[in-house]
Amino acid sequence: MQTAELPATPQGLIAASTVLAQGGLVAFPTETVYGLGADARNSRAVAAIFAAKGRPSFNPLIVHVASVEAAKSLVVWSPTADLLAQAFWPGPLTLVLPLNAASGLSPLVTANLPSLAIRVPANPLARELLLGFGGPVAAPSANLSGKISPTSMRHVLRGLQDQIEAVIDGGDCAVGLESTIVGLEHSPTLLRPGGLASDQIERCLGHALTRHQDGDPLTAPGQMTSHYAPKAPMRLNVNRPDPGETLLGFGAVQADLNLSPDSDLVEAAANLFKHLHMLDHSNATSIAVSPIPDTGLGLAINDRLKRAAAPRPD
Repeated sequence: MQTAELPATPQGLIAASTVLAQGGLVAFPTETVYGLGADARNSRAVAAIFAAKGRPSFNPLIVHVASVEAAKSLVVWSPTADLLAQAFWPGPLTLVLPLNAASGLSPLVTANLPSLAIRVPANPLARELLLGFGGPVAAPSANLSGKISPTSMRHVLRGLQDQIEAVIDGGDCAVGLESTIVGLEHSPTLLRPGGLASDQIERCLGHALTRHQDGDPLTAPGQMTSHYAPKAPMRLNVNRPDPGETLLGFGAVQADLNLSPDSDLVEAAANLFKHLHMLDHSNATSIAVSPIPDTGLGLAINDRLKRAAAPRPD
């Protein structure tokens, strides 16, 4: 098939909604990264997401909805969910809650788990698409499984050209990191750090989050050990690169590419996947990465870098 490149216009959004209604796949911008969307109630359409990405079927998907009210119809809501939704939705926060038995969602979305990952995105184009479509949209990042997440239409097309029906050109994503995922089935648990700093969530809750540990069962997207990987091997927390290494810098260092010369973690988060894509399409044979503070958004940046640098599965 030929992937249609749709403009960010009312006509483009109508065309995208039509593709979704017909069971097709549409890549669309959110404030975090571009998502690969399908009707979350249509098992054939959801299966096409896994096929296009080469994604393992045991890895659950995030469902995007237009409002808190829409989310409440799909999950078992709670006072804690209400507190976090009122504070951070729309925005880069995903909540994992018990699945409503009458949700009507494809079981492929949840990988047959009894819970659902759900969020209300802040990007205006994403919101308009969801409102126009009028239903829940399952949407992991619009890239081949395990590869670098896309923050522009160009990134989407590099990996999925002619494998999906359409992509909406919404420019570059503002946040540049996937959403933070918090599990609310038991005590609030940070399942994946992301575009909303966990300390903001903890201040809202008034207490610390429990932390998901590597090796715990997969309960949310983005927990695979090797993920977000460029072609070249990566070495982290490097103050002096070896000869021949390409340096991805942070702060006041001489680097081939710099996430933020001013040591701004917000800027670094927004640049992370864009810079990894640039390195992936350069002549870099090995990549060194400067140390990045493990605070605020640095937690999410380091999480992505650790997974990008992890040993690749055979």
